[in-house]
Amino acid sequence: MSWRLVYSSAVGTSHISADLPCQDACQMQVVWLNDQQPLLVMFLADGAGSVSQGGEGATLAVNEAMAFMMQKVQGGECGLNDVLATDIVLAIRHRITARAQAEELAVRDFSCTFLGVISSATGTLIMQIGDGGVVVDFGEGLQLPLTPMNGEYANMTYFITDEDAVTRLETYSCDAQVIKVAAFTDGIQRLALNMMENSPHVPFFAPFFNGLASATSEQRDILPDLLKQFLSCPAVNERTDDDKTLALAMWLP
Repeated sequence: MSWRLVYSSAVGTSHISADLPCQDACQMQVVWLNDQQPLLVMFLADGAGSVSQGGEGATLAVNEAMAFMMQKVQGGECGLNDVLATDIVLAIRHRITARAQAEELAVRDFSCTFLGVISSATGTLIMQIGDGGVVVDFGEGLQLPLTPMNGEYANMTYFITDEDAVTRLETYSCDAQVIKVAAFTDGIQRLALNMMENSPHVPFFAPFFNGLASATSEQRDILPDLLKQFLSCPAVNERTDDDKTLALAMWLP
């Protein structure tokens, strides 16, 4: 029994035109709990294009979230609940605030969205501030537990750096381990979701999970490059000019 993981990011065509780097960030890994059970941990963030340090904010967010979880695991504390989600958000905000003060910038200069998935044999926690999405399968088909957040106006969303981020935080938890996960930033949101219904566009995800399940050990080494090629291909860039990140995990019994 094992997890298979792959993720990749691709810079959007609008960022290429403006000579800007990709401002998405992702961290994902499997760690082992004290009872020798695997824990899947995934975090994604999308830096706001309207601020000067959005990409740095996204990197700080996923790095701090992962460091926080590693500390929790080492301490033997890992309740997958709203308290953990809130503590992760507070830790990220503290880290970003400290960086903003050190660089004599405003916290909002590091604005980014935030997505997280944590899953063990006994439960799953999903958390979200902003747009993008997390699609999961608990054995009964793909579902979208949390709806991407839209702001007051079109093309607006919420960020982990907002003063009311903790109250904006949305979570989903259950007592089952997820068997398939796909988390993505808003750059591919319109490809991955049926926007009118806020539901997964299943044909979009099927090839990725089929490929992840069937890949040999040699093929798994090139999956990140293949995923990046897809995210950068003309067919995708015709639908979106934003940065794009897709992270996939699959439990193989």
